[in-house]
Amino acid sequence: MIVNKTSLAMALFLVTSMLSFGQNQNISNGTVFDGEPYLAVNPANARHMVVAWMGYVPFNYIAIKTRVTFDGGATWSTVHPLPHVNPAYGSADPSLAFDSQGQVFLSFIDYKADLDSGAVYVVQSEDGGLSWGDPVEVINAHSDPDKYPVDRPWISIDRSGNSNDGNIYITTMPPKVFGPLPPPYHPYFTSSTDGGESFNHWRYLDTINWLAGNFIPQPVATNCVSTDGVFYAIYPSYVISQNLYAQFILAASTDAGNSFSYHSVYESGEGVTDTLAKKGYLVRSNPADADHLVFFFLNKPYGDIDIFMTESFDKGVNWLEPVRINDDPPGNKRMQDLVWAGFDGDGDLAVTWRDRRNGADSTYETASEIWGAIRLKNTTSFSSNFRISDTLIAYDTILAYSGNDFMCMQLADDTLNAVWGDTRNGKLNIWFQRTSLEGVLSSVNQIAAEQLPTALVYPNPFSSDIIVEADDIKQIIVFDQSGKIVFSQAYSTKRNQRLVNLNHLPDGIFFLHVSTVNGMATKKIYKKQGVSH
Repeated sequence: MIVNKTSLAMALFLVTSMLSFGQNQNISNGTVFDGEPYLAVNPANARHMVVAWMGYVPFNYIAIKTRVTFDGGATWSTVHPLPHVNPAYGSADPSLAFDSQGQVFLSFIDYKADLDSGAVYVVQSEDGGLSWGDPVEVINAHSDPDKYPVDRPWISIDRSGNSNDGNIYITTMPPKVFGPLPPPYHPYFTSSTDGGESFNHWRYLDTINWLAGNFIPQPVATNCVSTDGVFYAIYPSYVISQNLYAQFILAASTDAGNSFSYHSVYESGEGVTDTLAKKGYLVRSNPADADHLVFFFLNKPYGDIDIFMTESFDKGVNWLEPVRINDDPPGNKRMQDLVWAGFDGDGDLAVTWRDRRNGADSTYETASEIWGAIRLKNTTSFSSNFRISDTLIAYDTILAYSGNDFMCMQLADDTLNAVWGDTRNGKLNIWFQRTSLEGVLSSVNQIAAEQLPTALVYPNPFSSDIIVEADDIKQIIVFDQSGKIVFSQAYSTKRNQRLVNLNHLPDGIFFLHVSTVNGMATKKIYKKQGVSH
């Protein structure tokens, strides 16, 4: 048998991946509840990542919490809870995206439980995710009367370098948890053309002959933007006059959402009827080929739920026959769900999902793991599946509640970065794993999250020297805004105060990480010549 170099590389990847499991990182470590994690990677610096999730705050409503790493997950900043727009509100549904300048934006909902008020909001961070600006309203609960279009917002940002570079796009849908709403049902679309300072008036994403219809009460739209600046969104539809079968519809816009063209992506008479399965689907555009789109979804042609992918090489006009991604035996009565996927910059493609092949039965309520597969650029088939999580997780009843289990994955610089929620320790926490495509597991240490150390850094701004105070300082590292280490010093003796000379740095913003006996804290510092104290 002749084996080409690509096949050999993939085979080596599979072997090393399966042998390189380490401890997954608990990056939330909450004592009650952490759910719906979302991960974003800075396109200019793959070691800079931000994670957002829903988390419990004592004596408060559920809030959005964030953490950031500038070193690929080796260390993480302190947990930062976002304040509510109104003290009576709770938050949910975070999603994150970077623009082409390395600024990160966070979309979420903040609302009152009976939906008499609330909205989708976007906040921006100018320091890489360590802190966040004031919330900007995207769409209000009463923008479309009696429809409450503020559930599950997804954010995408144009990074094409074209005239619409920096545009922010948000899709939303009607809610589920507050009782049935009168049809028809629509996915919603809105955009910002001024870098998130304001959002344009919303519109329905569907239209005549391409309606979502009266039977799908939550037609969530998954979206992305291609490298040539085309906005794409895919939503479900079931309107018999349009198609005898349920289908997924692609809406595409080349003019920043002013107009859309439509195509059918996939139709099927086989619905996923399990009420607990997380039925999310995902569209992604290949950064190395703007004409290439992939769409992942769940289907059950073999009697149990599997992960499928279809793809288009002509901007979504035509779609290939779907292929099954999970490689456990077809029809083995094992459910797969919770799919996520992404390309890296040169066209490698990774897919991850929650897998039950090692569970005891065919139901949702059985033990599960996180698994994945890759398809290297310029190849036509996926690798054998490999395990990402390091533990078979027993089912917990908390997973039956909507949104309590979720995962997100980003592929960058041949490295797979994944976050997900699981209950291995008796609580729903957020876990992180980082694995290179060569099979090297990069992050293997658990991070203590909620009980992180405090650190005092002064003067700030500074002109030359800076003082760092924390319990038992072990190491101080300073990064510039691109993630480059510009100062690093380890300490062997126990001291709670260190004087650091940073006179060699130019004026600007930097990030100081202080490692202590209790963990890691991160501070933003400002270098400015002539500052006197």
